[in-house]
Amino acid sequence: MAEEDKESKKEPKSDAAEAESKGSIKKWIIIGVVVLFLGGGGFAAWHFLLAERFLGQSQTEEAEYKATETKGQEFGIIYGMEPFIVNLLDKNGKRYLKTRIELEFKSEEIKEELTRRTPQLRDAILLILTSKSFEDISKPEGKLLLKNELIARINQFLPGDGIQTLYFTEFVVQ
Repeated sequence: MAEEDKESKKEPKSDAAEAESKGSIKKWIIIGVVVLFLGGGGFAAWHFLLAERFLGQSQTEEAEYKATETKGQEFGIIYGMEPFIVNLLDKNGKRYLKTRIELEFKSEEIKEELTRRTPQLRDAILLILTSKSFEDISKPEGKLLLKNELIARINQFLPGDGIQTLYFTEFVVQ
């Protein structure tokens, strides 16, 4: 009879243990679901609200900019220059830039002047490119500043309106 009492006492404990394990499994499932929802909500908030601050312009602003840039714009004459390979102004001196530049302008007179002044233009462009460090040109803003600086310098050699746009058709930094 003592054995029966022991067995009967063990059975309720096993039921309690099963109930505890079922309860702990439910608890972990609920915690997992809550963590997934919080993680998904945090990602959505970052993606839709904060990503623009960290990554720059939004895609819609960029699309609007491109649309206004090309709207109503007539394409001019394109003049391709030979590639430039220069050492960048870095402390270690181990980085170089390889770029190909193409210039857009409106008149044939500018094309003739570009051809005639090619050595002077290449020299001016080389001086500007070698004065830049990797940090100066690694971001899109830096490339835009470089583009504007090159346009201003090239237009000093040209009559009239000079060039309207400068395109980097190749831009490799190593």
